[in-house]
Amino acid sequence: MSFRGFQKSVVRAPQQFKAKFNIGEHSKDPVFIDAERRFQELEVETKRLHDESKKYFDAINGMLNHQIEFSHAMTEIYKPITGRMSDPDALTIDSNPEGIRACEEYEAVVKDLQESLKPELEMIDARVIRPANELLDVLKVIRKTATKREHKKLDFDRRNATLKKLQEKKEKSAKDEKALWKAESDLEQATQEFNYFNDLLKDELPKLFKLEREFIQPLFQSFYYMQLNIFYTLHEKMQHCDIGYFNLTLDVEEAFLAKRADIQEQTELLTIVRFKTSGQKRPPPKHGQKPAAIEAGPKPAGLLTAGSPSTPTFASTKFGQQSQSDGAENPPPPYSASTVPLKSPVSPSLKPSSPGLAALAAGKPKPPPPKPKPSRLSGAPAAETVTALYDYSAQAEGDLSFRAGDIIEIVSRTQNENEWWTGKCHGKQGQFPGECLLK
Repeated sequence: MSFRGFQKSVVRAPQQFKAKFNIGEHSKDPVFIDAERRFQELEVETKRLHDESKKYFDAINGMLNHQIEFSHAMTEIYKPITGRMSDPDALTIDSNPEGIRACEEYEAVVKDLQESLKPELEMIDARVIRPANELLDVLKVIRKTATKREHKKLDFDRRNATLKKLQEKKEKSAKDEKALWKAESDLEQATQEFNYFNDLLKDELPKLFKLEREFIQPLFQSFYYMQLNIFYTLHEKMQHCDIGYFNLTLDVEEAFLAKRADIQEQTELLTIVRFKTSGQKRPPPKHGQKPAAIEAGPKPAGLLTAGSPSTPTFASTKFGQQSQSDGAENPPPPYSASTVPLKSPVSPSLKPSSPGLAALAAGKPKPPPPKPKPSRLSGAPAAETVTALYDYSAQAEGDLSFRAGDIIEIVSRTQNENEWWTGKCHGKQGQFPGECLLK
């Protein structure tokens, strides 16, 4: 937008606001209003005609291209998986040559069909899509004229309101007379410009509607016959498609079951397909284990009466099991007065030499006895339990079924969470994948 156009937009903004909310007087032409409504419908339907024709053109081409890519994918699946990319004999066909040959024949049929349909598709582009696109370009030019007519109507209403305001003023000064003369001149010019565009569109739009009907009728007829040609060609080519690999005399489902044989049963016997859950999100993998020193926590300070410093401490294992040492089986004896006193690490030169110091040392109160060991450390280890993260249904005899949130008692397990564990839940014992659990 130029600077002059921006200035005009700013001047027209108040009148445009009044017209939007129906404030004040506004010019209305019923004939043009009806013609503009029909013109808007023509714009929408022409755009739809162009878009849908283009989609049909792309759909036919895409269908044929997808069929060719499908045959390529099936050919690659039929080829053996050798893993020897550097071996020139790695691509030797030794698994299903009949299936690969059928894919190649099917690809040849589709390519021939693509070449047969190419002239019809080009005709759709030339006789439907391009004319619709040209009609859209014409409608864009007409829409610009209608927009300019709307701007001239705003100018006309604005000039008319200014003139009426000055005419209704009772006492007019010389300045008001000059403004009145100028308003009359501006209104006359605005009236001429508005009438020009308004009359032009009222006269030309009905002619456009008549030409539009004459334009649409042959276009629709051409599109109809071109679709019939495409469908007929597809039917003829696929009807005479004779690939010996397929038995077309059988029912579709019956032929599928005959080709499949017992492949599904053999696949279900594989171990890797037994890891089935309810389809929910799996827990994130754990990156390594925590060091034992971190899991055990800080060591408690030892007492002088608790025995030698080599007494082992106790730390819970990762899964709640209690590790016990020989010190737990043979706790230290309780403190008594007959216990042999510990030798002080003080050097001989610092030993008390006077009786007063000896008596003071003898009168010092004895240290309190050590606290008893917790009962959970001296008893049997507690059973390990885990919580199920997901639902799991038994896939074979001996598996354990459970739902998300159930508490499972571990009977035996491994350090690898991707292996099978043994546990109890709801009074039943069985195996289950360890990755379904939350410790």
